[in-house]
Amino acid sequence: MAIRAEHEIHTRRFSRNLGLGLVLVAFVGVVFALTVVKVQQLGAVQGFDHVLRPEMIQVESAK
Repeated sequence: MAIRAEHEIHTRRFSRNLGLGLVLVAFVGVVFALTVVKVQQLGAVQGFDHVLRPEMIQVESAK
């Protein structure tokens, strides 16, 4: 026969753990949302690798 008396410290610890878990989920959600918005606004961003790429050269239009 198992004894299942739950002490009040277990209840407090569970509520703290639940609160911390919700805060962490909210933080991950904010970081994910900011990442999605940044990618949508900037599109495919190329890194700076010290190499001249053809798409970086500005071509002057001939008149």
